[in-house]
Amino acid sequence: MKFGKEYKAQMVPEWQEAYMDYNFLKSQLKQVQRFRQSRKAPAATPRGLRRKLTLYRAFSGLTNRQYHPLSPSDDIESQHIAVQTVKRGGSERYETTFLMSSDEGGEYELVYFKRLDDELNKVEKFYREKVEEVMKEAAMLNKQMDALIAFRIKVENPTASFHRSLEMTRLASDVASSTAVLSSSTPRGAKLNRKASMIMEVIEEGSTHHEQSDDSNEDDQEQVKETVKAKVEEKKPKNLRVTRPAPLEVLDRVQLNHTFETPRSTIKGVLNFPGQTELHFSRKNLNKVEEQLQRSFIEFYRKLRLLKSFSFLNTLAFSKIMKKYDKITTRDAAKAYMKMVDNTQFGNSDEVTKLMDRVEKTFTKHFYNSNRNKAMNILRPKAKRERHRVTFSMGFLAGCAAALVLALILIVRTRKILDHSGSTTYMESLFPLHSLYGFVVLHLLMYAADIYFWRRYRVNHSFIFGFKPGTDLGYNQVLLIGFGLAVLALGGVLANLDMQIDPQTKDYQTLTELIPLILLLVLIAILLCPINIFYRSSRVFLLICLFHCICAPLYKVTLPDFFLADQFTSQVQALRSFEFYICYYGWGNFKQRENTCNSSSVFITFSFIVAVIPYWSRFLQCLRRLFEEKDPMQGYNGLKYFLTIIAVCLRIAYSHNNSMVWKVLAWVFSIFAAVASTYWDLVIDWGLLQRRSKNRWLRDKLAIPHKSVYFIAMVLNVLLRFAWLQTVLRFNVSFLHKQAMTTIVACLEIIRRGIWNFFRLENEHLNNVGKYRAFKSVPLPFNYDEDEDKDE
Repeated sequence: MKFGKEYKAQMVPEWQEAYMDYNFLKSQLKQVQRFRQSRKAPAATPRGLRRKLTLYRAFSGLTNRQYHPLSPSDDIESQHIAVQTVKRGGSERYETTFLMSSDEGGEYELVYFKRLDDELNKVEKFYREKVEEVMKEAAMLNKQMDALIAFRIKVENPTASFHRSLEMTRLASDVASSTAVLSSSTPRGAKLNRKASMIMEVIEEGSTHHEQSDDSNEDDQEQVKETVKAKVEEKKPKNLRVTRPAPLEVLDRVQLNHTFETPRSTIKGVLNFPGQTELHFSRKNLNKVEEQLQRSFIEFYRKLRLLKSFSFLNTLAFSKIMKKYDKITTRDAAKAYMKMVDNTQFGNSDEVTKLMDRVEKTFTKHFYNSNRNKAMNILRPKAKRERHRVTFSMGFLAGCAAALVLALILIVRTRKILDHSGSTTYMESLFPLHSLYGFVVLHLLMYAADIYFWRRYRVNHSFIFGFKPGTDLGYNQVLLIGFGLAVLALGGVLANLDMQIDPQTKDYQTLTELIPLILLLVLIAILLCPINIFYRSSRVFLLICLFHCICAPLYKVTLPDFFLADQFTSQVQALRSFEFYICYYGWGNFKQRENTCNSSSVFITFSFIVAVIPYWSRFLQCLRRLFEEKDPMQGYNGLKYFLTIIAVCLRIAYSHNNSMVWKVLAWVFSIFAAVASTYWDLVIDWGLLQRRSKNRWLRDKLAIPHKSVYFIAMVLNVLLRFAWLQTVLRFNVSFLHKQAMTTIVACLEIIRRGIWNFFRLENEHLNNVGKYRAFKSVPLPFNYDEDEDKDE
């Protein structure tokens, strides 16, 4: 792989704009190369001469003497560039002066070095800003660790006194000694260390001086040593304050942050109910604090690793581009320029390296009892390796699903099942039960395609969704789940593909009629299974987001929550099938495939509620965000979902009552809701249709290089968005049952949602890139009283 592709592949996606633009500088060098080739004189070798070029090389002598060219320091004229640091606008900049601008074509090289300096200063500025951020966060983590140590002492020894117990002082000193190393990376800490070393040097020099002044008097020497030792003991507490244990008085200035939001805490916040202000020194609270700080350290260490990678990649890129410059121009400028790069802050990155080492030591000692192997496995999680058995199983199940589909088609055609008298009963009773699995499988296939294209176009979906490192599913794993469910569902269909009732018992076979219900119960049991099988972390994540959607607006709305709620707005027909399960097996006579669901007032009432639940959840989420963020766009988004709720209710009412009034109302509100939703999809969620963008009618930044894809997606979104017209116009196809037509329309909506998913997350990713947001904000357990810190 060429360096340019490898360089781009290893970039932090959210920081892509801050990296050195290697391809742009390479294009600048190509201009230099083209000019030199155009000016290059042709070789003067006669046509008839066919000797090897080695015969024209200079004779080196029989003694094999080597020719050593002059170094840049030997001949001032051999220096091609001069590098320097200048101050402009209160900040330092690195500038390169090209000394050969008078040469032919020198203006091209002059432009190249100007662009190169711009890239160097851009990288240096970004790196300095990020280093300042991590240093501030390191200082905050120091305070948090001080509070944790004091909290731990209070929990483990509640009756001990810090001031009266020497043993407690020793314990606190041992525990606090490793936390102080974080602060030593700050300028203040470095200054203290330098002062301490200077003090020790002065003391040693003093003792040597006294020893040499009177070698004959041993008593005087002993007296001098004791005096110096006393001075050292006097100066240690004053100058080495960073190594002192954190006092328990730090707990007087801190409070616990209640970051674990619950419906109860939300209601208390709305009612302005006074929260807990006193610290409760319990083992439960200590475990929570340690867990939060552990996550903070893990995320902080990840920042340091990304900064280290940023430093290494950019340094390597500058080295590669300068070597390419030397090769094209036959000059020797790389050494001088790389010396300047090494002197930059990102060129050496010593502070980040040291801070990483100190974080490792602190994390190992405090959270894993000095077990470095376990601690490093948490701090540096291994990359998830693709397993061949997953790919093999996915391919095997895909083949089985295709074979079952083919078998189903052949059986239906051969046995002419659709011509049987029981086919109508089957379509009205069993088809809605089996179609539930079809909706789920199609949604999984679309999600797998989204993951594949997100990874291909470097959309960091794992970070956006907030998955734990190493727990997110790949597209092949999602396909494995989808094809596995498809095989089970198709097997159930083939096992229950019976159209004729038993003439003797007037019943169908009980076991085969229960197959759809058994499969549903098995899937629910797998989803709720607490054992670490079948991707437990992903199942837990899904259940948590689902619970947040159900309890909206009692939880703070995050992107995974409203993203999942949006998925359910496209699965309304699947929710209706789930409702039909309850009615059919609860109040129907499934042995004879009879039910009164469609004529039951209770079922009809719940059909309104079930269809509205996803949109109502999104509406409440928008109200919560409007209340918290004070963003009027969330109010408009909530109004859009409220219009959709009215439109859905009117369409359901029209399906049960064919009067002209319901039809007109369903048309009017459905058109308003569809137009508003389409505009929101294209302009707000996808960020497209920007007239003044450099990509006309699109946006400035695009993940896909082919612009036609965006226009095709917009057209498909509009067409599939208006698939609801079938419910109002009631298209009838002679060879399709009404349930089959409804299923096709629902599948089109799922396909539209799959397309929407990709572009919605792509837009979110590009917004994060524009703001350089590459880290999750992890809440800290303790809240410090800053006013008291300032007084001190």
